[in-house]
Amino acid sequence: MTSLLPGLMIVPLVLPLMTAALLLLVDGNRWRLRALINVTASVAGLVVALALLWAVDRGGIGVYLAANWQAPFGIVLVADRLSVLMLVLVGVVGVATALYAEAGWARSGVWFHALFQVQLLGLNGVFLTGDLFNLFVFFEVLLAASYGLQLHGSGWPRVRAGMHYIAVNLLASSLFLVGLAVLYGVTGTLSMADLADKAALVPAQDRGLLHVGASILAVAFLIKAAVWPLNAWLVPAYSTASVPVAALFVLMTKVGFYVLFRLWTLVFSDDAGVSAHFGGTVLLYGGLATLAFGTVGLLASIRLERIAAYSVLVSSGTLLSALGMGSPALSAAAVFYVASATLAVAMLFLLAELVKRTGLQGPTQPPAVDATPDEEDNLDDAQLPMIGVAIPVSVALLGLAFVACALLVAGLPPLSGFLAKVGLLSAAVGRDAGAGIGPGTARWVLVALLLLSSAFATISLTRAGIRHFWSKGGRFVPHLSAAEGGAVLFLIAAAGLLTVFAEPAMRYATATAASLHAPRPYIDAVLGARARPGPTTAPPAGRAAP
Repeated sequence: MTSLLPGLMIVPLVLPLMTAALLLLVDGNRWRLRALINVTASVAGLVVALALLWAVDRGGIGVYLAANWQAPFGIVLVADRLSVLMLVLVGVVGVATALYAEAGWARSGVWFHALFQVQLLGLNGVFLTGDLFNLFVFFEVLLAASYGLQLHGSGWPRVRAGMHYIAVNLLASSLFLVGLAVLYGVTGTLSMADLADKAALVPAQDRGLLHVGASILAVAFLIKAAVWPLNAWLVPAYSTASVPVAALFVLMTKVGFYVLFRLWTLVFSDDAGVSAHFGGTVLLYGGLATLAFGTVGLLASIRLERIAAYSVLVSSGTLLSALGMGSPALSAAAVFYVASATLAVAMLFLLAELVKRTGLQGPTQPPAVDATPDEEDNLDDAQLPMIGVAIPVSVALLGLAFVACALLVAGLPPLSGFLAKVGLLSAAVGRDAGAGIGPGTARWVLVALLLLSSAFATISLTRAGIRHFWSKGGRFVPHLSAAEGGAVLFLIAAAGLLTVFAEPAMRYATATAASLHAPRPYIDAVLGARARPGPTTAPPAGRAAP
């Protein structure tokens, strides 16, 4: 472990917390100052996440003992390959959405910036924590902030979807708490590493309770991961949320995948005895059903917001299926895929609003564009001739950005979405795919659904592109701010870097999957971390020190 890790691990939690507190003290009328603070803190968080990624890649697993209490009794933060990768994704998407929001959406509510930073705090905490109790705490923190952000900007469709979103997540929180209580009653611990050590030692008469507690806990995170049929809330909530909030919420479903991936490979690994790979079949078939549902939804969707929301379901189904297969090669491809898919869908949410402006005449503020019907449907096709009209530079650049985003979402060459899909397909038909879990036909169902999802996404996005840039759109010069364009270009640049450096990124993903499927170093690092010795007390005068 490098010396850089202990000092940096607490920063992803302290930085957004202190920034949120500072933003509460700044006058609401000073929106430029609040915007500067929010964007600067988000950029700083990304820099810290990249430093942690570099340190973990070279120094191994980092463990931070909060309050100097060692596991399993104290609060432990753990930085390994998977957790710091998720921190980097939070940083990249956080910077892009914070920048995009400053064009107008941030001024639609007084507390947007503070809620935004609290959301980042909850996300970072979930990815860093090493025990289930603090996982619950950070889970509630990010949910509390997401409730305010989901309702940001008002409007009846947003409020109605927001009420459903809140009700479903309150149910998930309740199940989370019940699952924690059952697991603690059976094992006597909530430390993930200690739980992994004790899973194989649970008596036979209590093993059913262990499985029940794990199942209840898993349902809570399957709801968050939007598994079918528990995902009816996602498309209405994400498609009606304000644009930067919807892009940020792409990370929320990845919370469910991360926790399931972490706990399933820790607690139900090959060393768990008769509980090894418990629930893998449910994850596999639930993921396949979710992937099929999202694929059909893609083909049936017309609005870009709904295409982006169904793309979230496709990515969730793909990741859950890969996790359920129990194959290290498929897990490695899934780690690479989660990075590419997160960037692609977040970009699509941001572009959805900008692309719609090509069919609107005159300047528009972001909140004015937020309407349930498509405004371009009110335009008469005979108003402007479609032949001989020069394409403005802004429309051309927006079209190129949309093409790049469509290639990423659909998994077409030459960008990272294609490389991720190829990795998944290669691993799915590989020799070790799905070993010991489910019938062999499951892998071919996964292959077919992956190909169909790419085909249907291509059809849907092509149809949307024709609609917005040719048949009805592209006739007016869209009014784009530098912040909006910069946010989209930032995500395109991040996806481009992932494409250019695909080989080292895939090596990192392979090492991540290998460490997850062989969790003993993680367990030893957490349980072996020792508290630092406290200050010594000087002996009284005239008495020798013992």
